[in-house]
Amino acid sequence: MAEVREKGYHHWDGQLQEKRWVFWPITRTGIKLAFQRKRFKFLFACSFIPAISFAVGVYISERLEDFKFMAQGAERTLQVNPAFFKTYLSMDFIFFMILLLMALGGAGLIADDFRHKAIQLYLARPLTRLDYLLGKAGVVMFFVGLLTLVPAVVLLLLKLLFSGSFRFFLDYPWLLLSIIFYSAFLMLFFTCFVLLASSLSRNRNYVIALIFATYYLSEIARGIFYVIFRSPYSALLSIPANLQQVAAAFFQVKTPYAVPWHFSFLIILSFCLLSYYLIKGKVRGVEVIR
Repeated sequence: MAEVREKGYHHWDGQLQEKRWVFWPITRTGIKLAFQRKRFKFLFACSFIPAISFAVGVYISERLEDFKFMAQGAERTLQVNPAFFKTYLSMDFIFFMILLLMALGGAGLIADDFRHKAIQLYLARPLTRLDYLLGKAGVVMFFVGLLTLVPAVVLLLLKLLFSGSFRFFLDYPWLLLSIIFYSAFLMLFFTCFVLLASSLSRNRNYVIALIFATYYLSEIARGIFYVIFRSPYSALLSIPANLQQVAAAFFQVKTPYAVPWHFSFLIILSFCLLSYYLIKGKVRGVEVIR
């Protein structure tokens, strides 16, 4: 027995090897599981309908002579400018499709782990809470980025391609940065929004209801307060209104509400910070001592 104890129970003197992107397997698995859900692929394909229609609009705007039957008034309605990209990235349909896709593929990101008590299994490995949250956040950011950043950049490239010159880019050299930063802003918000909702319940159906209820009740609250007080500041109660205010500022166009856009930006940013600390507090586990 002494020999067994001496040779079989000695302390391990090795060194734990650090690996980068340890959160990627969580993100990759979350994306695969989302595409395995019923109707998700169909809805994902439908979410690109606005991008296709806007691409057609870009083409027509550069080939008006080939569409004489549309020439009357087309110069005004088919102007490709910063407002064109702002409209695409802040339209209600895009926000709705993001919510719908995340309801199907993202509602259970944390809720399912709570339900199956898998948090301890995740954090019992050389995986920190930050790694876990980054892995889950990557799923939401992947889909939001595919619906916002990728199509908007493609639309910009199509504009340059169809026009055959870089004049548009020289007229608006900041436009690409506006697309990138506002898309990143949307990815940050929807990531915090979906993960916070997913961390508040073990039932994904409750999470789905919470996501849609919070989003649309905020818009209803805006309408009620505006009717009562007739104040444009009622827009600060609405999630889509705040997102549209920030979009107008990023693309240097007139804001839809007579409210400083900084207020909307601070509200969304404060929500994201609060969500991070709430989610971090909900996700607890035993971490490996390094």
